[in-house]
Amino acid sequence: MKPFYFYFLAVLFFHLSFSQQKTIDSENIKTIILKPSTTNSYAPIVRLGERIQLIFDDLNADEHDYTYKIVHCDYNWNSSNLSDSEFVDGYAEDRIRDYENSFNTLQPYTNYRLTLPNENTKLKISGNYKIYVLNDEEEVVFERNFVVYEPKVTVGVTIFKSRDISTIETNQSVEFIINHPNLRINNPKEEILPVVLQNNNWQTAIEGLKPQFYRGTQLLYKYNKETSFMAGNEFLYFDTKSIRNTALNIAKVELGSDLYHTYLYTNEERIDQPYTLFEDINGNFVIRTLNGQNNNTDADYSWVHFSLSCLENLEGKDVFISGNFNNWQLNDSNKLIYNENTGLYEAKMLLKQGFYNYQYVTKTKEGVISNSDIDGSFYQTENDYTVLVYYNKYGSRYTQVIGVGFGNSKKLNN
Repeated sequence: MKPFYFYFLAVLFFHLSFSQQKTIDSENIKTIILKPSTTNSYAPIVRLGERIQLIFDDLNADEHDYTYKIVHCDYNWNSSNLSDSEFVDGYAEDRIRDYENSFNTLQPYTNYRLTLPNENTKLKISGNYKIYVLNDEEEVVFERNFVVYEPKVTVGVTIFKSRDISTIETNQSVEFIINHPNLRINNPKEEILPVVLQNNNWQTAIEGLKPQFYRGTQLLYKYNKETSFMAGNEFLYFDTKSIRNTALNIAKVELGSDLYHTYLYTNEERIDQPYTLFEDINGNFVIRTLNGQNNNTDADYSWVHFSLSCLENLEGKDVFISGNFNNWQLNDSNKLIYNENTGLYEAKMLLKQGFYNYQYVTKTKEGVISNSDIDGSFYQTENDYTVLVYYNKYGSRYTQVIGVGFGNSKKLNN
């Protein structure tokens, strides 16, 4: 019994230590993309059996050996403590074999690609998943989350202008109905756990909702305040597909000692400006280049310089550049610093050529995050909404994801 006991403890320690990590991406790892392979969606949410693709660059450009590790998680993104064989056919950990060096770029890098499922790894059950990428010293260089669902229920999603007089000009509310004609749910208030996302940003996710009404095989969620989001503003954007020339919202381009420097026009605070409609991609980004044929390996990197003119009182708050391109993370790599000489908040980031959406976000010392302190919030803003339905069936050893619904505020109801 002793060998089995020690093996069990080792596996348990691995799962617990991994699930509790909040890793910061290694500095040499850039442009991490995790999205479905077969749709135009930017969200890492796929139906069981559909393919999801992971792409990233290593700026060390030494064809390093990387492995991936898949962990099944519960509703709270902690390890489910299932054995690998319970959620995967094949191996939960394996080498990443598909990689290629950049071609004709000032910044050398190795581009890595992984598709799931593949011949060695096939997921068997729905749920939350973490994918860890490890170097040859078994150190985690980054992690990402994705969701696998089975369509056991359907979800109807409707977006409303806030009915609360205090937020009627700034907020949007999400109502949804879960239809389960073919699934018997014994205790919906305890077993059904919906999550509502705005623009696929988990930092602002709404959880803990209970059905308000029951109608046959329907669960109705007709909340107002409880499912209310700050609508924010349309995302700012720029396009560096031409590395040497100015383009959308780019003031100038200069060649430095090793790489190009892309200077964006200074942004002004928009909180006191009227709402203006312009097309964006809701915080996402698309890698593309005019300087080659293969976006993965021919797109170059440049230092992108951001500057913000803001007269608002931001005392006690830090300012960050945020978007899906940095996984909505707020850390020193995307933090703006006030320059007393220019009177501007400034930052620079090393980014691969492409079309980028971004916004300015503030964070207090207490950890309160706001996307409206600088850019404002307007009910007219176009946003994507996603409702994920988790099923924590009584007696089950893991939490399923049994449905997903989508809504967009272009069809805004009063």
